[in-house]
Amino acid sequence: MRPSRGFTLVELLVVLVILGSLVGLAVLSTGIAGTSRELRSEAERLAGLIGVLVEEAVLDNREYGLRLERTRYQVVSFDEGTATWVAKPRSEHVLPEWAQLSYELDGEPLRLAGPGGSSEVPGDNDDEEDDAEKAEAARQPQLLILSSGELSPFRLQLEERRKDGVRLQLASDGFSLPKVEVLEK
Repeated sequence: MRPSRGFTLVELLVVLVILGSLVGLAVLSTGIAGTSRELRSEAERLAGLIGVLVEEAVLDNREYGLRLERTRYQVVSFDEGTATWVAKPRSEHVLPEWAQLSYELDGEPLRLAGPGGSSEVPGDNDDEEDDAEKAEAARQPQLLILSSGELSPFRLQLEERRKDGVRLQLASDGFSLPKVEVLEK
């Protein structure tokens, strides 16, 4: 009798089990450190958006801005005809529920509005004039991107809401584009 030259069914099944295990491990390993990786992705997305807006502002000779809240941000442009800031369609980006923004303009921390648009400052008077001023201020962008290629000097932090979470920072002196940096805890 002549010995067969092929693989047996058992050998093929063993190889398939080994390959399946390796693929499973590879898929599971992509989920490790998921929130920190996703936060870095959010920070790089925001840095890229600011870079694109700087280029677009110069090319279109138009002023842009970013309206920031603790859990979201939105691109706005200045309409010279009405002298108001107008939100760009489909430009609002909501952060994941476990992430939040904080913002400093020229080294001074600004209190960002909550999800409802209120800054939740205790002791405010509820006069109609104050409400109109607050509504107008809520429509103003905190970060300006000018047609000259300059932007507001800022420091923006993206962080996880949990105490020991990752903190990332985007910063600009007004002339350079922001880069993502990891902050020490």
